[in-house]
Amino acid sequence: MIKGTLIIVALTLTAAVATHLYHPRAPAWFLVDEKLNDDEVSMAEIEKRWQGNVFWIDARIRQQFEQEHVPGAILINEQELDNLLLEHLDKLQDNKKPIVIYCDGLACHASHKMRKYLTENLAIMNVWVLKGGWPAWKAAKK
Repeated sequence: MIKGTLIIVALTLTAAVATHLYHPRAPAWFLVDEKLNDDEVSMAEIEKRWQGNVFWIDARIRQQFEQEHVPGAILINEQELDNLLLEHLDKLQDNKKPIVIYCDGLACHASHKMRKYLTENLAIMNVWVLKGGWPAWKAAKK
């Protein structure tokens, strides 16, 4: 019985490791300080550079935004882009603060897509993506 259990555990671990190694967006095995990309910013950097005084954009789905979001953040996501952009266009054009966009976390690419859209189509500069997304903001506020 113990031998059978050990075989099952070994096969399970082998499958887990293989999945992690070959999955294109596998999460890190443990927390590491990953280097920021040129368009990314960390919570520590937001506090250091701008004392937290930034314009927040939430790129998650509406349901997540309505459950909880960064205070003062506006919702602009891919699913409702045209309507939300029209709704918030004045705020975006009048804004003088750095813009920080966040989504679900490291595996989420919605914030990068929103940043690209804003910089390329609306010529809005000083737009950053929060490294780690919503979980990074929540962790920093605990």
